[in-house]
Amino acid sequence: MIRRKTIACLAFALAAVAGSGTATAATAATAAMPPGGTPCLPDSPARPTCISGTLDDGTPYEFVVPARWNGAVVVALDFAGSGRNEPLTARLLADGVARGGTSRAITGWDIRSAIDNQAEALARFEDAYGPARYAIDSGTSMGGFVAAGVAQVHPGTFDAAVPMCGGLGGSVGQWNQKLDTVFVLERLVAPGLPVVDIPKDVDSARKAWIDALAAAQQTPEGRARIALAAAVGQLPAWGRNPDGSTPPPPGRGDADALQQGAYLALAGGPLPYVGQAMSSRRQIMDVVGGNPSWNTGVDYEKQLSLADPALRRAVRDLYKTAGLDLAADLSNLAAAPRIAADPDAVERFSRGIVLTGDLRIPVLTVSGIGDQISTVAQQQSYEEKVRRAGAGSLLRQTYTETVGHCDFSPAEQEAALLTMLDRLRSGHWPATSAPAMNARAAALAADPAPRYVPFTPPRFNRPYPG
Repeated sequence: MIRRKTIACLAFALAAVAGSGTATAATAATAAMPPGGTPCLPDSPARPTCISGTLDDGTPYEFVVPARWNGAVVVALDFAGSGRNEPLTARLLADGVARGGTSRAITGWDIRSAIDNQAEALARFEDAYGPARYAIDSGTSMGGFVAAGVAQVHPGTFDAAVPMCGGLGGSVGQWNQKLDTVFVLERLVAPGLPVVDIPKDVDSARKAWIDALAAAQQTPEGRARIALAAAVGQLPAWGRNPDGSTPPPPGRGDADALQQGAYLALAGGPLPYVGQAMSSRRQIMDVVGGNPSWNTGVDYEKQLSLADPALRRAVRDLYKTAGLDLAADLSNLAAAPRIAADPDAVERFSRGIVLTGDLRIPVLTVSGIGDQISTVAQQQSYEEKVRRAGAGSLLRQTYTETVGHCDFSPAEQEAALLTMLDRLRSGHWPATSAPAMNARAAALAADPAPRYVPFTPPRFNRPYPG
């Protein structure tokens, strides 16, 4: 980072000299500064230019830069293709911030390659526009996971990271947690449906699971067991309706509403948990050449005892209403044959990135408490690793009362990125409490009203130390 920052300072100093009216200096600056991109987004008041191309592995990259660029650039996985037209891009351009990045079209679940591609894309950007004053990696979903990986792997290239809704329990830990949920459901609700050996016809597997859960939801026994699987897997007891609409958060003392929320997280909305558990696991196993998940030695009774207290109470109430014996079901799970991982596949999967908490640049996370894909408990694992590494002063974590995967408004995302820019400019963290984040987002014309909330995530039940 020292070398890149030194070059950036020299470039901006040269630009300042060029503006002083000295013809020789101006000529030198013109010769030294790269030409940049070509005009794009003609309707944008920021009068931006764009560059695009492909990285060495064939991954596309793209950047949009305002005419009055302030030297800050935000790099993200999944930007190339549609990012230039996103509302967040328009907001950042108005702030004087460039935005761009790559896509996952080539890398998929090859996380380490996606991480390294962020650094290569930034290099292509700086070749065109000159060194950035502040380079921030920030993405959502897998892009959030990649951003956290960038902070660990490329602290000399990037100045900060803002991971949003990323699975920061790490790839191995996250998919062990998903295995637990699907394993319990297969054992108690839908015997014979795939858990790790996902068939090529993923759509059929996904439909079979959603149909089985829908049928189970019609009976008291099925509802109780769905709640048990959700509690063990640390899913939110809140989900979107099948038409994509958002119900209010369930009351913590309402067992039926909590169970309905857990069911919707599993099988409702535009991105049901169980559907992603089929499609992404199939892709992962193709990438790593085997099964990287296991539940050997896992005590599901203990996991239930450590589950969210409200959902745990709901499980017991629902079992009582259904006339089921919870202890018998837990004994059934304890006696069930376990799934062992392929050690080579685990090694290859963890090679993508194991988040160790060893930070040398600041990181600000944004997580939705009702995210069914990147479960919020994973943030506890990440924070603990950072604290144990002695880097707690470099991390701040924020939460939104939102349901669904990565359901942040553009203003909520902009507020997080501008908070990080304040941190980089001053060298000190501004306030990152929920009221402070909401005030910052509200000042940016947030619609809907900003939804940052105070929140402490539960302990993640499947940490993987690497």
